[in-house]
Amino acid sequence: MWLVTTFLLMAVTQTHADYSSLQAVLSQKGLQKVSHWMTDWLQNEMSKITLPDVSGSVDIFLGLVHYVLHDMHVVRCDLPEPSVAFSEGTGVSLQVNGLSLAINGLWNTQFGIIHDSGWFDLAIYTINFNTLLEFQSTEEHLSISSVMCSADVGSVQVHFHGGASFFFQPFVEKFSGRIKNMIQERICPGFQEGIENIDKDLAASDNIKMDPYVYLNVSLTDSPAVFDNGFELYIKGEFYSLSSPSEPPFSPNHFELPWKADYMLSVGMSEFCVNSAAFAYLNSGVLNITITDDMIPKSSPIHLNTSQFGSLIPQLPKLYPDMEMEVVLYASDTPLISLNQTVINVNLSASAKFYAVKTNTDLVPLFRLDMQYSFNAKVRIDDQLLKGVLELNNLTIVLGSTEIDKFDTTPFQTMVKLALNSFVLPKLNAQLKEGLPLPRVKGFSLTNSVMTIENGFLVVATDISSPFDFLQSDKL
Repeated sequence: MWLVTTFLLMAVTQTHADYSSLQAVLSQKGLQKVSHWMTDWLQNEMSKITLPDVSGSVDIFLGLVHYVLHDMHVVRCDLPEPSVAFSEGTGVSLQVNGLSLAINGLWNTQFGIIHDSGWFDLAIYTINFNTLLEFQSTEEHLSISSVMCSADVGSVQVHFHGGASFFFQPFVEKFSGRIKNMIQERICPGFQEGIENIDKDLAASDNIKMDPYVYLNVSLTDSPAVFDNGFELYIKGEFYSLSSPSEPPFSPNHFELPWKADYMLSVGMSEFCVNSAAFAYLNSGVLNITITDDMIPKSSPIHLNTSQFGSLIPQLPKLYPDMEMEVVLYASDTPLISLNQTVINVNLSASAKFYAVKTNTDLVPLFRLDMQYSFNAKVRIDDQLLKGVLELNNLTIVLGSTEIDKFDTTPFQTMVKLALNSFVLPKLNAQLKEGLPLPRVKGFSLTNSVMTIENGFLVVATDISSPFDFLQSDKL
């Protein structure tokens, strides 16, 4: 059931505290769907599998015939839908009944100095398989292991063709029994080896690089919880800067995910998770932009020119007449988001440094404005689009420092507020009204999604569309 683990880990992240910032629950409905996808994928992939060679010997009374079966591949697979269920307190039980395979291959034999070869058809009927997988937390990583496994094979039929196959075909019954036992003995060890490889991959997944600036640490704050109808992960959920990783000056709070059993997946994200991302980007030094006059539309009523700023700062054009200006806008503190029932509050602290441009390499510092923004946002998921509205709640601009004597910042505050309410917010809200598509993760698409905002966290309950393109990729 490695798909269950992979599926849940698509959306998770680490923090220095014991409280999880992300929680995810896969329901029984989701488990059944994952099982269905896995069945479809296995049916598709079986024809691509090359089976290992089988060698041995058969006593034909005249002596031993040594044989090698090679170049085997599956030409048909009848795989019934597995029966999967959560085992409370442990993990997942998986049962497959009635799996049948048809295999073609080549044979070579040696009887003394006599060598022979040909091809064969092998049919394996009624393979039954039963296992119990256990989920645990080992050194803050999700650990998966097989605690019970049993398998049996109903019957095997072999037909040899070519060469002197007619000579040893009568001994096939004894040979078939040996092949049946070999297959039956290898099913559980092969499955357990695959689970061990998955467990090693999980242990090596310390973090996820999101982009060139930040990463997420994938560790657990507690052991997974397995219910009779769901499987829950408690994930630490902190973002870190790649260049200068450090802990933010705030900590996560406890929350309990109100998950929904009638959806495949429920994910809860605390405001700490979002705010740690903002802190990580701030530490990475990417929350800044240099604005020059050629970036401002020609239709704008004001441009970055000292003379045009005369109406706002009378002394500026007297000191530096008709000079181009440049502005460095940057976040002066971590942007903070708070989640309060149905409303998202966004608080931004920014500063803008203004310069007069003498030459491309010679800038004259003029002044710095410190700004505090507060926004309210209401968002929802509608028709699989993220929609909402953003409102300016408050704006304050003060003079942080100046090289040209003090001046009144009220005109700046009025101008910026007018620009936000008249141009910026209407454009953003027009996009939010149309809706933004929900993200796809490794080919998975969200469907029938609903989002609720609680105090301190938000919850998305969703179904997942078939990720068949992902399952057929080379990245598995």
